[in-house]
Amino acid sequence: MSEPRLNTAAVYGARPGSPLLFHIAAVGERPMTFGADGLPPGLALDAASGVISGTTGAVGTYHVVLHAENAHGRAEKPLRIVIGIDFALTPPMGFNTWGGWGPAVTEANVREGAQALFDTGLAEHGYCYVNIDDGWQGHRDGALQPNDKFGDPARLCADLHRLGLKVGTYSTPWVSSYAGFCGGSSDEPSGAWQPSTPVHAGWRCGRHLFDQTDAQQVAAWGFDYFKYDWLIDSVDLARSMGNALRDSGRDIVLELSNSAPLAEATAYTEIASMCRTTGDIVDVWDRSQLDDDKRRWALGVRDIWLGHRAWQAYNRPGHWNMPCPLRVGLLGGWDLQPLRPTRLTADEQYSHVSLWCLWSAPLIIGCPPERLDAFTLGLLTNDEVLALDQDELGHQAYDLEPRGSGEVLVKELADGTRAVGLFNVGDSTVRVGVAWSELGLTGPQQVRDLWRQADLGERHDDFAADVPPHGVVLVKLTPA
Repeated sequence: MSEPRLNTAAVYGARPGSPLLFHIAAVGERPMTFGADGLPPGLALDAASGVISGTTGAVGTYHVVLHAENAHGRAEKPLRIVIGIDFALTPPMGFNTWGGWGPAVTEANVREGAQALFDTGLAEHGYCYVNIDDGWQGHRDGALQPNDKFGDPARLCADLHRLGLKVGTYSTPWVSSYAGFCGGSSDEPSGAWQPSTPVHAGWRCGRHLFDQTDAQQVAAWGFDYFKYDWLIDSVDLARSMGNALRDSGRDIVLELSNSAPLAEATAYTEIASMCRTTGDIVDVWDRSQLDDDKRRWALGVRDIWLGHRAWQAYNRPGHWNMPCPLRVGLLGGWDLQPLRPTRLTADEQYSHVSLWCLWSAPLIIGCPPERLDAFTLGLLTNDEVLALDQDELGHQAYDLEPRGSGEVLVKELADGTRAVGLFNVGDSTVRVGVAWSELGLTGPQQVRDLWRQADLGERHDDFAADVPPHGVVLVKLTPA
């Protein structure tokens, strides 16, 4: 499109005294000039890039009006900036290096992926996190430091911050990581990863943990996101790192991985910005499609669905239930094989992204963004679908009673409307429907198909559609 359109979420949070960085997401022909009326004191906007930055100690809610203008027109959108105790008030959006490059990731891969967020336009749809997973860690003089595939982390963070992007990193309390790299600072460092290092080698905690040291180091470098891996049934370890990050002087999103136990959900969700709710996802519909070895640990889209829904009550602004990065596009990761297309069918991919958006889940792309094909790019940039994920209410959709192989998810939105996903978990096309009475709605509703971005007209009592195998029809219902 030529004229400006703002795709920024409706709310953004930061703590007083923490550096704030916010990129205004907008599509439309460049050059484009940005404005922001009513910013909190201490914050400033770069009118050319649309990046808001600075630090403020002024606690409160600020009603800002964003605007973008180019040769074809002008667009405006309200934004609430909340300076208080919470941040990550909408689910983080970005990409993670593991699904594409696995432990072979280099700084060059990270920089290329970051630039691709702009080259593909993903940044103008809200994707801003560049998350480095397992594979960057070295160890020097008793401290966690980058290995020889990476240069100065502070320079990397500063370069990406200038673009308006945020940067994530990875560690673990274990002596060595999943891929055999050094774990957190400890008096028992493991050696640098080598291709012959067995997976899971050295998985034990060191005699001494240096959470404060590591948190202060990643904050000093300028990281904005911290994935802390393999904290199964270890609330104390999670709390220790969570406190250290909160005391670091930066707003650092803490992702707890892997698979926090539901019995400890209250504790974990008070500690972290994000908690993994299930095991690792692979690009299949369900685990029955996997060989026996992978079936022991890997999950498909449907398996994730069945486990994730138990966490519904814990999803909220400031804490997000994390079902795993998206498995679309060209994938590599675990096996270090050449990148190959996802094995999910087109309909399964629509269901995959629809579920994550209905759940208000973090949208972390699990493939190299510089290698996106047109279909995958379209899948990841439908702003009407993404708006469900970024809805400021932050509700996770709930499941209605199944109807044969048809299943229905319902999400309450901040504007009082409903989003409804009609899914088919079976192997042949079925008709799936929902009655307004099941949703607590009365009166006629306007139905809009969000994937097709098309109005389907007014319905008085219900709506039904033919849904292909493992597919979805995703609609928004608005009172007529």
